[in-house]
Amino acid sequence: MSKPVLPLWVNGQRTESRSSRVADVTNPATGEVIRRVPLASRDDVINAVEAARAAFQAWRETTPLRRSRILNKFRDLLEIHRAELAQIASEEHGKTLEDAAGSVQRGIEVVEFAVGAPHLLKGEHAENVGRGVDCHSMLQPIGVCAGITPFNFPAMVPMWMFPLAIACGNTFVLKPSEKVPSCSLRMAELFKEAGLPDGVFNVVPGDKEAVDALLTHPDVRAVSFVGSTPVAQYIYETAARHGKRVQALGGAKNHAVVLPDAALDFTADAIMGAAYGSAGERCMAISTVVAVGDVADALVAKLKEKAEQLVVGPGSRKGVEMGPVISAQHRDKIVGLIDSGVAQGATLVTDGRGIRVPDFENGFFVGPTLFDNVSTEMTIYREEIFGPVLIVLRVATFDAAINLVNNNPYANGTAIFTRSGAAARRFQHEIEVGMVGINVPIPVPMAFFSFGGWKASLFGDLHMHGMEGVYFYTRTKAITSRWPEQSEHSASTLVMPTLG
Repeated sequence: MSKPVLPLWVNGQRTESRSSRVADVTNPATGEVIRRVPLASRDDVINAVEAARAAFQAWRETTPLRRSRILNKFRDLLEIHRAELAQIASEEHGKTLEDAAGSVQRGIEVVEFAVGAPHLLKGEHAENVGRGVDCHSMLQPIGVCAGITPFNFPAMVPMWMFPLAIACGNTFVLKPSEKVPSCSLRMAELFKEAGLPDGVFNVVPGDKEAVDALLTHPDVRAVSFVGSTPVAQYIYETAARHGKRVQALGGAKNHAVVLPDAALDFTADAIMGAAYGSAGERCMAISTVVAVGDVADALVAKLKEKAEQLVVGPGSRKGVEMGPVISAQHRDKIVGLIDSGVAQGATLVTDGRGIRVPDFENGFFVGPTLFDNVSTEMTIYREEIFGPVLIVLRVATFDAAINLVNNNPYANGTAIFTRSGAAARRFQHEIEVGMVGINVPIPVPMAFFSFGGWKASLFGDLHMHGMEGVYFYTRTKAITSRWPEQSEHSASTLVMPTLG
């Protein structure tokens, strides 16, 4: 039986793609194709951008307060349909329903932040910067914006982008991963139900053809991206070459530094969730533990015990703690990296290869995997595995731990586990990473703070959401004004004016 083909969402309605190419959307727990998605063509993207461009002027002139009211209705609808969105995300990605629901909630929090647009878009004002001269600034929208999102968070990552861009008065074209398109399409329907005008938000699932069409289209003013570092660099370089502003979030190798004074049971529990939640398919997953001094043996023993107790299975089943990975190809890549760790001399403490889940033998499962005695030269340290593989490196001192983290090319997130305020304060000051947790394993900031890493984890200048997101989706205009009396005259001068 042929599977249904999803539509695009263009100009406020379901739209049939002009592309002849389609891709399978698979349930990773069963390995079965559940629907098909068109791979948007260049013409599809041009059509979506034209709809967004046509809608921009009227949306820009809509007051921030009225935009905020629509966003508030959208937020209410997201709450009503949160379980539905979580079910869709779990079905297409494989994560557990509880994990999916939590990720939808984190996306809703960005919408809640964006509802504050009337306050967020206020400029600054200074009176009497010169005699009789005032100065003020305005934040104005930039036009059509685009978002390119990954498979691992079908609802949350798109909501890091489009609600704030739209709150700022822009229109938006979203290119979700073709592996998980349905959440984005459903959110577009809910946004229209909330009262969003046609053309303000458009969804075009696709692959590189759609991406390149967005990166080179002259009417697209800004591009937001989350994905791997090689693709992030490509997005940044291509879009910037075509005159666009870019925020491109790349890969990660997130370290948890564990000091000898850490609360061991608390630390082990925290690391388990950070390493194996969502099958390790998180850009903020803790994939690397740096054990300092004599804490390593006891910590590894606890991690082994807990890893081997994790319940693996389909994300829809009650009691399951970890679901499958996204595809057979990704599963095979992860298994190949585990093989390389063994071949290069790391100690395989817990082996997740060859796991079998009864009644789901065709699913894309990799069990929790734990390595000890890993070195920085090994492939499992150098590469982002993006799967349920946790590695442990041992160092003698806190200084060595800081140097190890700072020498890694990635700098997305990191955490320290300690009872020492002095050690934590030093760590947060010296560590060269964009997001830091102190006894918090996944330091994803709330929506009113910015999200983003440093070094090879970010290409661009501004992070996502928070006020950095507002600044990314707006242009600042400064106005200097003087209102002379009718009898007042200004002497003509060719020198640089000074106002003080």
